[in-house]
Amino acid sequence: VCRVSPRRVRLAFRRLGLAWFSPVRIRLFGSYIHVSMALLAILEIGVCLAAPYCASLIRFGLTDAPEYFDDFLAPAFVFAPAMIISMTAMGLYASQQRARTVGVAMRLVAAAMAASIVLTVFVYLFPEVEFGRGVLAITAVLSVAGCFIVRLVFMHLLGDDLLKRRVVVFGAGQRAQSVLQLRRRTDQRGFIVVGFLRGSEDELGVPEERVIRQDQPLFELIRSQGATEVVVALDDQRKGFPVEELLNCRMRGINVVDIVTFLERETGKVRVDMVSPSWMIFSDGFRRDIVGSALERAFDVVASVVLLALTWPLMVLTAIAIKLEEGWRAPVIYGQTRVGFEGRHFQIRKFRSMRVDAEKDGVAAWAQKSDPRVTRVGSVIRKLRIDELPQLLNVLVGDMSFVGPRPERPEFVAELGSKIPYYHDRHWVKPGITGWAQLCYPYGSSERDAKEKLQYDLYYVKHRNVVFDLFILLETAEVVLWGKGAR
Repeated sequence: VCRVSPRRVRLAFRRLGLAWFSPVRIRLFGSYIHVSMALLAILEIGVCLAAPYCASLIRFGLTDAPEYFDDFLAPAFVFAPAMIISMTAMGLYASQQRARTVGVAMRLVAAAMAASIVLTVFVYLFPEVEFGRGVLAITAVLSVAGCFIVRLVFMHLLGDDLLKRRVVVFGAGQRAQSVLQLRRRTDQRGFIVVGFLRGSEDELGVPEERVIRQDQPLFELIRSQGATEVVVALDDQRKGFPVEELLNCRMRGINVVDIVTFLERETGKVRVDMVSPSWMIFSDGFRRDIVGSALERAFDVVASVVLLALTWPLMVLTAIAIKLEEGWRAPVIYGQTRVGFEGRHFQIRKFRSMRVDAEKDGVAAWAQKSDPRVTRVGSVIRKLRIDELPQLLNVLVGDMSFVGPRPERPEFVAELGSKIPYYHDRHWVKPGITGWAQLCYPYGSSERDAKEKLQYDLYYVKHRNVVFDLFILLETAEVVLWGKGAR
């Protein structure tokens, strides 16, 4: 199979007068979504909309199928959104998705099963809609096969470079070096670094062969490189800052962005080692929306009541299992002091998954991988996240929310707050059962892990809204179903 050359495609766009065609991340409700994921979702929506009609052709043939096309309009518009939402819940549109071919296929099958259940309920509620089980089965198979083929073609045949912006970094010192330190493929999904322009006061921090010789005006140089964005990463912006040249680039269609905002957009986290208080004060975000907070609280109350009503049998079985393993006098629920909204302390509730004497010396300790303090029942309920079900009571009374930073113990907060800048700023929102940091980074058990997770927490605090929360809840389903990151 021939691979399409990104360079040839760009030349074709230039001949059509679209010289500055360059995909970017789309900002939707305060969150960044890469255009490649948006295009992929559109293509897969088309596949899922067409699947019921193709299934009818297979089931009834060319002669009889047109008679049923009108009846398939409603099912198609139920199945396609259900399929896309289920795929989102399986992590297939996640920026951090690392599943390989088999993993993608398994997730597509699981999403199709969930969408089929939704469509079955719809047909049951509206019996006048004619949509048989045979057509439904064929629809599910076609949607899985179609989406799988679309993903293979989209990711391999088209070429990743075509969907990336060409970026010139203005600066070649330590701050510019942070761009080269983005080693994960998911962090480099949206851009290609063409080269670095050395500032007059920069000490060289990038390989010399990556530095572009500036022998023409900045705009002309960027245009000659085919770039569409300049990332300003000077170590000292008070000296040698080319205001007029950058303004000229901005006015002539070149996107100009500072290094902190660039890294935030591409990695989904706020770099605490590079950010300044003024950036946090004047940047877009970090707002407390009264209407959004009211909607969030209403959702928390309704959802926690519903989930408590649905999961109480499982909670009873868990309690019995804990008693059977450790004796009828052993406590089932344990309470532990955590730091919550605005630094207030509260008692978090969980099913006890560790031995009663897990901290017999009275010293708080991080949970470790394969922690010997975890009981046999505890290892199971931790893996399945059942131990966190009692936290629904914390959500119901308002100590926690469904989505937010992970609440930490006061001992850890005091220690980490004295060492990591901006650590206490994560407490300007309610802690959550799940969150952006929990999705993007595995369970942390060190100061380095806490700093890394803080960067994701700050990103959430800055961009939080109802839609972002729903997206996080959907992706949490993948964590639970596939057992990612449990300890």
